[in-house]
Amino acid sequence: MSRLHAVSEPSIIRSTDVGLRDAPREVQDRPAAPPRRTFTGLIGAICMLPLRAIINLCVALRIHPNTLTLIGVIINVGAAWALGYGRFMLAGVIMIIANIFDFIDGKVAHILHLQSRFGAFWDSTLDRFSDLALLTGLIFLYSRLGRSDYVLVASLALIFSIMTSYARARAESLVERCKVGFMERPERIVLFMIGAFTNRMAGVLWVILALSILAVANRIYYTYLALNGLPLPSKEGIVGIFNRAFFWTDERATLPYDVWVIAILAFVWLTPPDWLGDPTATGPGLIGWLIK
Repeated sequence: MSRLHAVSEPSIIRSTDVGLRDAPREVQDRPAAPPRRTFTGLIGAICMLPLRAIINLCVALRIHPNTLTLIGVIINVGAAWALGYGRFMLAGVIMIIANIFDFIDGKVAHILHLQSRFGAFWDSTLDRFSDLALLTGLIFLYSRLGRSDYVLVASLALIFSIMTSYARARAESLVERCKVGFMERPERIVLFMIGAFTNRMAGVLWVILALSILAVANRIYYTYLALNGLPLPSKEGIVGIFNRAFFWTDERATLPYDVWVIAILAFVWLTPPDWLGDPTATGPGLIGWLIK
C-alpha cells in the first residue's frame, strides 16, 4: 500500500520539485470535493471493518511496515505460481491475503510513526515486483497452453502497467503531482482477483491493457500541460463528457468512478469468452445467451 512511507504509484524522491504553481490552472483552483456515498465507497468502507482489526494487531505486535511489505510480495509470488498453472481460484485467495499486507503497511507506518523516504522507495519497488510476478505467471500459463496471442496480450499488459507507474514517477520529478489516468495499481489488483475468481482473465487482461495505455497517454499529456502552464481539457458539454471519460482526473469513490467500474465489470462478465478467444474459459456468456 502507498505510503510516505509510500504513495499509491511509485514516487521517486525528487531532485526537482516544481510545485503546484506549475500545474494546470484548474488543478490549482479546484476546490476539495465533498465526500459522497457511492457504490465503490461503500465497498471500501465495508472492507475496512476487518482490516482495522488486522492493523491494530500489527500495531500491537509492533511489526515493522517494511516487513509487512516484503511478506505481501512473497505471498504474491505464490499467487503468480497458481496463475501459471491455471489454478485461478487458489490464485484469487492468495492475492486477497497478499494484498491485505500491501494495504495495511502504510496504515501501520502512520500509526507507529515509521514513515520514511526509504519506506516509500521500498514499497514502490516491491509493488513493481508484485505486478511483474502476476503477469509473468499468466505469460507462463499461456505459453504452456500454446497461446502465443495471449502471451503477447499479457506481455503488453505487463509493459504498460509498469509504464503507468514509471510515467507518474518520472513526471513527479518535474511537477508536484501526476495522479491522472484510471488504471492504477489498486484497480489492476482488484481486476486480477475478479478474473481469477470468475475465470474471466482474458476480459480482465484486455481491460488492463487498454486502460493502461490510456493512463500512460494521460500522464504524458498532463505533464506536457503542467510544464507549459496550459489548462486541462474542458469538462463542459458533449466534448467535456468525452474528455472526462478519456482524460481521467476524477478521484476514487465518486460517481464518474462508479460509472467506469460498472462499465468495466459489464465488459468482463458479459462478453462471451468465445468472442475473446479466452484460453481458459468457454461458452457464450450472458450476451451470447441473450442474443440467441
